[in-house]
Amino acid sequence: MMIYWLALAAAISTSLIGQILLKSGAASSVASEGGFFDQLFRLPTMVGLVCYGGAALLYIIALRRIPMSVALPCTAASYIVIAIIGWAIFGESLGAQKIVAIALIAAGVALLATTA
Repeated sequence: MMIYWLALAAAISTSLIGQILLKSGAASSVASEGGFFDQLFRLPTMVGLVCYGGAALLYIIALRRIPMSVALPCTAASYIVIAIIGWAIFGESLGAQKIVAIALIAAGVALLATTA
């Protein structure tokens, strides 16, 4: 059973990396005033899309033994990490409301993970 939880963790991590790369591709596109296709064919965007595909494959493996009602909400753990990365790397705001929301998400993910 542990291998399926590892596949889920890898899917979440790979998706998170993909999200960072997509944001990086979008940020560099804004700086250069490029259009959609310019952004789409930037290296960070293309690698980010490949990461999303890999994350989907890992998620499929996880779903073989982990109930979907548990696996999908566990992917919300990436919201916590991505909010912190957005703040630390991309300078996005992280006010009191967001911190409370992140704490609620963390509590929900922890509660669901213990029901599996």
